[in-house]
Amino acid sequence: MTNTIVIATKNPGKAREFRAIFEPKGLTVKTLADFPELKQVQETGKTFTENAKLKATAVAQQTQLPVLADDSGLMVDALNGEPGIYSARYAGDHDDAKNNEKLLANLAGVPQEKRTAAFHTSLVLVKPNGKELVTTGEVRGEILTAPRGHDGFGYDPLFYVPAERQTFAEMGLAQKNQHSHRAKATAAMLPQFDQWWEE
Repeated sequence: MTNTIVIATKNPGKAREFRAIFEPKGLTVKTLADFPELKQVQETGKTFTENAKLKATAVAQQTQLPVLADDSGLMVDALNGEPGIYSARYAGDHDDAKNNEKLLANLAGVPQEKRTAAFHTSLVLVKPNGKELVTTGEVRGEILTAPRGHDGFGYDPLFYVPAERQTFAEMGLAQKNQHSHRAKATAAMLPQFDQWWEE
């Protein structure tokens, strides 16, 4: 039985979050950066869960190791759920500043009470034998008219959580890890993880 799990990301921030969860369980955490020879997975799914499943399955087959993949994004009510599954490449490929500019431009003139949104995460764990575990998490908030805060990445400076009176980018990592969509999906996964791991 292997004690290695692969997180299907090259994002060091995500890798850090999952290391903190899995290393105390005695697992070795690797990321896509450890496997430069892997073929890139085309995310052709229509939902967050489909895309995460495509990634996890492809990486599990190529590495013959258990894999965790996540797909996350921002859904803005006034934009009919955009940018949704295209969140990372809304205005070009993984350009946070341009993505935020496009979002603000598309929401120009929309009053604050109608700028409601949700951050969604789908987490999919897949083993080489095909055994899956899927969980999701969501957090509601509002889109501000200007960025606030310097931590985080992506849309964090624009995503305001009224209950905390802060944007995700104003929260420290520990606080964000308590309230984020990824934290909620992870909290749903953990009680089921050990059984999935043993199967």
